[in-house]
Amino acid sequence: MTPNEKFNVKSRLRSFGYAGNGVVALVRGQHNAWIHAAATAAVVTAATFFGVSRLDWCLLVLAMALVWAAEALNTAIELLADATVPEEHPLVGRAKDVAAGGVLLCAIGAATVGLLVLWPYAAAWISG
Repeated sequence: MTPNEKFNVKSRLRSFGYAGNGVVALVRGQHNAWIHAAATAAVVTAATFFGVSRLDWCLLVLAMALVWAAEALNTAIELLADATVPEEHPLVGRAKDVAAGGVLLCAIGAATVGLLVLWPYAAAWISG
């Protein structure tokens, strides 16, 4: 969309379709996304079971969304890098490693949030 284009509902709806296609491609094509999906399901199940507070839900959802967004951006970087430079290149390889490292850092942060939020609920449930 150029700066002079007027807002168009039809094109905005079409952009949501493209984004949905991207999410489907991410989940179908990336094995790490399957791990994120399993972790998301586990966290949602635990949070529902424990009846976490609204604020705790917000923290968990933000942490999960951060990991999903990081994985999507990492995948986009990898796809663009492979399309741009199909042969191995040390700088492309390093860029891909850094992007994957960003996902790892987000996942570690999300796991920490998950433990900090869910641990007190689990401890209270265990102690009765």
